[in-house]
Amino acid sequence: MSEAVIRTVTSPPGLLASLDPLLREWLPRQRWFAGKGRPVTGFTLVAATELLPADARLGLFHVVVRAHQPLVPALGSPEQPGDCYQLLIGVREALPPRLAPALIGHVTEGPLAGRTAYDALYDTRPAEVLLEALRSRARVGGLRFERDPDQEIRTGLVPRLMTAEQSNSSVVYGDTFILKLLRRIVPGINPDLELPLALAREGCPRVPAPTGWMVADLTGQTWVLGVLQPYVQGATDGWELALRELAKGEDFAAEARALGRATAEVHTALARALPTVTLGHSQLRPLVDGMLTRLEEAVHAVPALLPHAPGLRTAFTALADLAGEGRTWTAQRVHGDLHLGQCLRSPSGQWSLIDFEGEPAKPLAERRLPQPAARDVAGMLRSFDYAAHSAEAPVPGWAETCRAAYCTGYAEAGGFDPRTDPVLLRAFETDKAVYEVVYEARHRPDWLPVPLSAVRRLAMPDRPGVTS
Repeated sequence: MSEAVIRTVTSPPGLLASLDPLLREWLPRQRWFAGKGRPVTGFTLVAATELLPADARLGLFHVVVRAHQPLVPALGSPEQPGDCYQLLIGVREALPPRLAPALIGHVTEGPLAGRTAYDALYDTRPAEVLLEALRSRARVGGLRFERDPDQEIRTGLVPRLMTAEQSNSSVVYGDTFILKLLRRIVPGINPDLELPLALAREGCPRVPAPTGWMVADLTGQTWVLGVLQPYVQGATDGWELALRELAKGEDFAAEARALGRATAEVHTALARALPTVTLGHSQLRPLVDGMLTRLEEAVHAVPALLPHAPGLRTAFTALADLAGEGRTWTAQRVHGDLHLGQCLRSPSGQWSLIDFEGEPAKPLAERRLPQPAARDVAGMLRSFDYAAHSAEAPVPGWAETCRAAYCTGYAEAGGFDPRTDPVLLRAFETDKAVYEVVYEARHRPDWLPVPLSAVRRLAMPDRPGVTS
């Protein structure tokens, strides 16, 4: 990528004014937009960089905007600071039919008047620009494109946008690489880059090592924009595989056991690569208080939880009681949002873990805190439960068998069985189930019986175990 191809614009005059009315309509419709249910009242331009000249047949802008929204969708409600979003905006005279799904709108005023704006990730040439910038380690204004000097990025790889993403966007290059573009971005060290880099240094084969990454130096801070990793060709994610086996009535225990081993290997490597801490009574108290607070908020939001609240509360107070008796736990960096959909099985049967961003709704500092490894284990146990309830024809005992096999595999590779600390595991699984109840009540009421069935089990102190 030569300087003749790229020109840098700190803030193109009138660019945001041209796009503002279009973005107000388009942005809230995107699957990765985090502020659904509240109107966008305006934008602040954080940065804009011209990657292909706007006066050419095809223009390309990298844009970071802050979207302003009211706290509640009511007239006169106060504004909150607003989330920042990364946009790749292409500009053409008219869109060819193949790019119709990418349309943002037709610009009627400002420097782009008479042109058509669209989401450039759908287009081959803009996607090629990003890969070439990573290959050449380009510097474009505040944008930095980095890569591992020991890994080669060859040219001529044909890009295609993946359409199944939820909170981000990914482009696959010739079945060789996958570039994950973070959509809602925050300043600071993002675990989606930090943890895979740390695991690569440890030689952990369970996580694809980053080949390259995009960052921006904005507002005096560094923002992670995207990560390029090897693409696991022919891989199936754990959720799809589990549902496929369920539909055939096939046993999934062997895969669950292998997945448990993979999880333990990643946890072991993370504990070697990054600092661990000991959680005693004073360190554990804020964690338990957070769980209790989330439970109280959930009970107010979903009245169906009320009959189970006393039993659920004991899941958290029992953990606090153990800490009060002098029990301690080790906390380390973890995946933070582990479920079947975050795992890939290659055609050879090898399991990999992906997407270390953590729960995007949580603050970055919280996502980077050391946690007991049981948090990830609990997330996977809940995922088996969800898969079992998703089957058209239920298979009795399927989830229980998978949960037990997963813990067995974890013990084989990790040196300890999560079931030997039932109080800790019950607390994390309960916290996850409470979160699921609120989520389903708000977004998918038909799914509410799934976490409620877990809530009933977890609310019974004599039945906290994994295999119940």
